[in-house]
Amino acid sequence: MKKDIFIDNNIAKNFSSPVDNEYKKLIKWLTHYDDEKPQKNAHIVVSQKLINEYSRSSVNAKSLTNITVILSIMQKQGRRIFITNQKIKDFQNKHFTKSILKKLKSNIEDREHIPVVLLSERKYVLSLDENFTYDLHQFPKFIVRVEKRPENLPYNL
Repeated sequence: MKKDIFIDNNIAKNFSSPVDNEYKKLIKWLTHYDDEKPQKNAHIVVSQKLINEYSRSSVNAKSLTNITVILSIMQKQGRRIFITNQKIKDFQNKHFTKSILKKLKSNIEDREHIPVVLLSERKYVLSLDENFTYDLHQFPKFIVRVEKRPENLPYNL
């Protein structure tokens, strides 16, 4: 199983100048690459929409810990798990029933992120968005681990 993680933009936008040691540890885990033990390497789960959000929020960031720089490095190393728009649409058509849509609290834009998380292997998420978190926890037939802080999520295990 790949050590994958979904990082919401409300977390990632702060990567450019991290002062918090827990975020520094998370960034170190994301950027570390071991050719000899690939099963220990981090993978990031993204969609085109999430990549666009990352780009907009870090457009002026010059740091090497900028999420777009990290994402680029991970892509070159084959550690970016890209969920296509077609996979998202297929998931929504299958799982977003009328009753589920009525229960969702997240905004329309974030609803496209739900399939990205639910199609990932571990379903580990870092997010500060309460409504998005609610939707992930309440989505039937899936177990998701969502945390606001990196130290509360066993991402590196």
